Amino acid sequence: MASDVDLPDGYLQTLHALKQRVQRAQVQAQRTVNTELIQLYWSIGRKVLLRQEHQGWGSKTIARLAEDLRDEFPQMRGFSPRNLQHMTTFVRHWNVDSIAPQPVAQLPWGHIRTLLDKPLSQ
Repeated sequence: MASDVDLPDGYLQTLHALKQRVQRAQVQAQRTVNTELIQLYWSIGRKVLLRQEHQGWGSKTIARLAEDLRDEFPQMRGFSPRNLQHMTTFVRHWNVDSIAPQPVAQLPWGHIRTLLDKPLSQ
């Protein structure tokens, strides 16, 4: 068994440092993935919103788009008609040229949806 081996000096400190490094890398990877997902959702929302405004895309078209996206990317969640509507609402509230430099791009999608669903106080 590996636990029966005499450990050299500094082993436990090295192990601790490596564990911390792995954990930091995992957190950074999650943040990067989240930022990319938020940018993706914003860009989808922008494209859909433009089509709604210029071509009158309605709920049936959005439902079909959601179905086609789910068919093409079955491993991904988030392509429901309701979530596509959240994406367009997201763009309406953060109507900028790019969401990337915005602090909101760092938030998890669930937090953004919560903010979008909250009524504005008068």
